[in-house]
Amino acid sequence: MTPDIAEHLTRVAPLLAAFHAACSAMNVAAGGYAWRGRRRGEALAWLGAAIVFLGLAVGAWAGRPPQLPAMAKAGIDAVLGPATLFLGSLALLTVLYLGRRFFTAPPVGLAALNASLLLFGLSLADPVFASLVAKPDHVPIVGMIYLLGFVTWIAAYQAVENDRRTAAGRGPVEKTYAEKVLVWPDLVYIELIAMVLVSALLIAWSLLLAAPLEQPAHPSVTPNPSKAPWYFLGLQELLLYADAWYVGFVVPCLILFGLIALPYLDVNPKGNGYYTIDAQRRKYLVFMFGFLMLWVLPILVGTFLRGPNWSFFGLYEPRDPQKMAMHVNVTLSEYFWEWGLGRPRPEVDPHAGAWLRMGQAMWREMPGLAVLAAYFVALPLLLRRTLFKTARLAMGRCRYWIAMGLLLLMLTLPLKMLLRWTLHLSYIVSMPEFLLNF
Repeated sequence: MTPDIAEHLTRVAPLLAAFHAACSAMNVAAGGYAWRGRRRGEALAWLGAAIVFLGLAVGAWAGRPPQLPAMAKAGIDAVLGPATLFLGSLALLTVLYLGRRFFTAPPVGLAALNASLLLFGLSLADPVFASLVAKPDHVPIVGMIYLLGFVTWIAAYQAVENDRRTAAGRGPVEKTYAEKVLVWPDLVYIELIAMVLVSALLIAWSLLLAAPLEQPAHPSVTPNPSKAPWYFLGLQELLLYADAWYVGFVVPCLILFGLIALPYLDVNPKGNGYYTIDAQRRKYLVFMFGFLMLWVLPILVGTFLRGPNWSFFGLYEPRDPQKMAMHVNVTLSEYFWEWGLGRPRPEVDPHAGAWLRMGQAMWREMPGLAVLAAYFVALPLLLRRTLFKTARLAMGRCRYWIAMGLLLLMLTLPLKMLLRWTLHLSYIVSMPEFLLNF
């Protein structure tokens, strides 16, 4: 990365500010032509925002690029810890769900886009942030963030609109679609045009951004950090909190099995063929939590926030290779025997027979085994009589237990992450003698 990369990237700030102005102007054109009533104030506010953004563009071209204050960057880095990032993202997801009718309004969505682009443009003047997002293999991840935000917002917007129409007795928008489109030539022409545009984009991309190729592999030289491809970074991040057999094999298999089994577990006829949230609240929440919190968020953390020695860094924090993360790993059996009862943990005789060693290990891990039994057996029995009583009657016994098994297995990841961050708990059950840790 050349030293003048940050200075070069500040040239992007005026373009970003111009895009802000264009977005604001479009919003004024969409909702501000009626200069009577309350729409006048909204149109004037967006026009003022456009003028401010254009002013930022002029200042950037004059050699004075706008940037975040040092105090703001230090504050963002201070709150960007693993636990605060996860809990804050969960709280944000909850707020967006509860206020979905407000946040899916087009002016609000455009305001959120403008605010995010403004923050991104101001951050480009920081050399650490600029060098981070300017890496050729990080550029598509930045684009993915905005693309994912757009498709998530548009899906929620259509679902909220359908829920409003259904509540008014008009039915979803999809029910009104009566026009049929032929595959040839209508659909094929659209696909051909899309293919040409994407091909042109990829050619321009390959000319403007160099391929992120490194030096030839050498057995004595290991990159620091050594990161997997972006689509595996989420699993690599989760390896901090669980064994490789669970994260690398069980979790991907559960994802595939869960997606395959989902249509067979769904007994609610509502929501088929159209966007909705109110008719499928539980399934919507489970999917959004699993996809955004357990798949997308770890990818972003591994891409932008993990640095040398796999330590956690802020967005504006220099990547110091001397920084080492100090982890204290304690198993549940250590908490129970040594901290709770004040006695040494039972030992496993390495010279005993296999069955005797298994019994000794199970006795040592008895607290963790009891917790797993309560979690996977007692908790579903309790929920089927309380919170999920109606769902249990509708789904039947077999569907209920499969759905609860998948749900509880999915929740083991965030629960394990929270226990690691708060109690430094490494494993609930730890049997290294048999290569079994959970």
